[in-house]
Amino acid sequence: MQPRQVTVLGECVADVFADARSGPPDPDGQGATAEPAQGLRLHALPGGGPANTAVGLARLGTPTRLLARLSGDVFGRLFRAHLLASGVDLTDAPAAAEPSTLAVADVDAGGQAAYTFHAEGTADWQWTRGELERAGLGGAACVHSGSLALVREPGGSLLEEFLTCARPRATVSIDPNVRPALVDPAAYRRRLPSWCAVADILRLSEDDLRVLAPGIGVEEACDGLHAAGARLVVITRGAHGAFASLDGRTVSVPGVPTRVVDTVGAGDSFTAGLLHFLGERDLLGGRLERLRPADVAAACTFAVRVAALTCAVAGPNPPWAHQVPPDHSEKGAPAEIAGDGNRSRPGR
Repeated sequence: MQPRQVTVLGECVADVFADARSGPPDPDGQGATAEPAQGLRLHALPGGGPANTAVGLARLGTPTRLLARLSGDVFGRLFRAHLLASGVDLTDAPAAAEPSTLAVADVDAGGQAAYTFHAEGTADWQWTRGELERAGLGGAACVHSGSLALVREPGGSLLEEFLTCARPRATVSIDPNVRPALVDPAAYRRRLPSWCAVADILRLSEDDLRVLAPGIGVEEACDGLHAAGARLVVITRGAHGAFASLDGRTVSVPGVPTRVVDTVGAGDSFTAGLLHFLGERDLLGGRLERLRPADVAAACTFAVRVAALTCAVAGPNPPWAHQVPPDHSEKGAPAEIAGDGNRSRPGR
């Protein structure tokens, strides 16, 4: 069936990469670039966790609306063109006078990216109550948010308020996407209980979990997040797949072997795949009352495939629906679903 609309709320960030063909000359003269006088060339791609998720959802076939403050600068125009070309609805995205946020990526030999952010006074964090009230929830079955827009002020508190108001009518999904280089991890830890209280779905990476709950095992951490309110907690494990806990009933799915170009946007693509799968099966729109561990396993398996395809290309470039192979084309270990046991608890 056609999924119902998902509204994504958050930032657009220009992911800036160094062009490997340019750079400063080698001081020893052994590896000097062909054009040292031109310095370091940079290549900018449209990104940002929420924007990447919106693009991934729209390309998979979910009607998707993005609420993001789009600058009128050169990067803002890049965002707008990219989002519209992917099928994202920008009708309610406010035009912003402030500049766009930049994230300069330093990608290592294994494809992992570390970021330096240029984010002070930029458009993404300057939300006003009036802008959000004019946008409203619309007919969304799910509202997804997270990343920097949910933790940076002055807009973060207003976005959290928007999610709380959306909850009576929509499933709420949050991806904290922890960025300790830009925001003190203590700020995430302070906000996490309130995010769990409003979120039906909480998606974290293993790196996020290490920052938010240092020294705590995955299952114990999930139990704490459930106790704070989140029904479905999903932990992505990179090449090792994903672990999920639905009210304490756990699911593990394996990774998909792929040739990694870089991992930029992989987690966002996973979230898009997860929400698309659940929406296509009419499991969004409430408190996940009809969701079962087998549904979670299938959704995570699909999401892992979507993320793997993103890793196989440069930058945050999620696949279109026709590029995602059907289940039977993928080989590997099946999902592991734990029995209900003593860890499961009633849904809220």
